[in-house]
Amino acid sequence: MKVYISNYRDHWLSPYTILEHICFWRVYDQDDPVIERWASRLEPIMLWIQKILDRVHPPIRYVKIDHYDTWGMDHTLAHIILPMLKQLKATQHGSGQVDPEDVPEHLRPTDPPGPSNGYTDNTVHERWTWILDEMIWAFEQKVKDDDEAEFYDHSGVDKTASLQQQIAQIKIDRTAMEVHQKRKQNAYRLFGKYYQSLWD
Repeated sequence: MKVYISNYRDHWLSPYTILEHICFWRVYDQDDPVIERWASRLEPIMLWIQKILDRVHPPIRYVKIDHYDTWGMDHTLAHIILPMLKQLKATQHGSGQVDPEDVPEHLRPTDPPGPSNGYTDNTVHERWTWILDEMIWAFEQKVKDDDEAEFYDHSGVDKTASLQQQIAQIKIDRTAMEVHQKRKQNAYRLFGKYYQSLWD
């Protein structure tokens, strides 16, 4: 797999921005007829410049998928998703809207949204951080080759016995393994549910 994605590019420059710099001695007024007349004359030029820059310096979105990338597509994607989730958490400037039923009791809001709290509740950021942490944990488990090794106890296995007998002697903590699986499944469900909130 090869992925090349360039930074976001926007070549638009507003004619009003140019006029503010050229006519720096004038107080900017949206209803000023002189400003409006020059802005309408500059706009076609700015559109033309934007088209040239879009052609000369287009955004790069190149994805090449090899046939083996889909053998374990869930595992392949986890190696991409995990560092992106970690960076999103480290650089986030806001929080997605999280339904209270998707988080533990202690993170559910106690204050209703209103003008006193900016129309958000008192745990909006804590809920989003918890959701991100759960997603990160689940994808960390996915990239491991042995995320369930801790549930197998090999200490009582007789090494001189046959392979079939050795397998039968392994103790498995099935209760803890089931809790582990349910947590992963819930985190993947949350990833799907809040997929459109994964932006900064």
